[in-house]
Amino acid sequence: MHTRTLQQVIRSIPTSDGGGVKLRRSLGQAPGLRLDPFLMLDEFSSENADDYIAGFPDHPHRGFETVTYMLDGHMLHQDHLGNQGDLQSGGAQWMTAGRGIIHSEMPQQESGRMRGFQLWVNLPAREKMKPAAYRDIQPEEIPLINLPDEGQVKVIAGTAEIDGKIILGPIQGLSTEPLFLDVLLPAGGHFTHPLVPDHNAFIYPYENRVEIGSMAERRALEPHTAGVLSAGNRMEVHAGDAAAAFLVLAARPLREPVVQYGPFVMNTREEIEQAIADYQNSRLA
Repeated sequence: MHTRTLQQVIRSIPTSDGGGVKLRRSLGQAPGLRLDPFLMLDEFSSENADDYIAGFPDHPHRGFETVTYMLDGHMLHQDHLGNQGDLQSGGAQWMTAGRGIIHSEMPQQESGRMRGFQLWVNLPAREKMKPAAYRDIQPEEIPLINLPDEGQVKVIAGTAEIDGKIILGPIQGLSTEPLFLDVLLPAGGHFTHPLVPDHNAFIYPYENRVEIGSMAERRALEPHTAGVLSAGNRMEVHAGDAAAAFLVLAARPLREPVVQYGPFVMNTREEIEQAIADYQNSRLA
């Protein structure tokens, strides 16, 4: 077994999006800071309603998937096709924009903490123009596994292998074969997990720092920072003197050209121009 090491660090930067929602962006803050097939990771976290109340009014997407995972809060999703999803604490939504969607994501609270993530996952060229699709995942649908050292793992997507047991997340069968875990470790705790050798992977601590790698090659990763992992078939993460929480993301790389213009992600400039024209002429979907 070859344990992956910490290969690259992408520190998140403060920014805003939508109607002015304050967030931190790691992957995707620049075109060179992606990890195929992951295009972007945003973290939003605030107890001040002024930081999130404006939400994300109507906006278009084409050519990729958006994954919203809520730790705390309540957000309503609606789109121009008549779909509606109620995203609450502990739940997630996996949306395939495909050939096009115009949707909004608006907070349903005026006070209290809103905390979570939005991940963008690219689609292969052959799937970029397929119809839009959704999977609203309720908190009770997400498997929660207790670790021997009092840690916990939630499996949002893919297949986890923990203590010899196979646990299936609610999202399965996608062409990028994504693995999405949310891991909580107590102080001094550790977590190991197999990874497909040719899949790209990164770790994002959102509560306290972690250390990545085997004892001989262990490196610290600060919170709110994406840590890109080297090649290998397993990962090993250790908490320090304080309990830590982090996301694990891995997927099969597409190795295709990426041309992005805001909310449109295609393979060529001509396809981007077509997406813009379709949006302007109400032909996006």
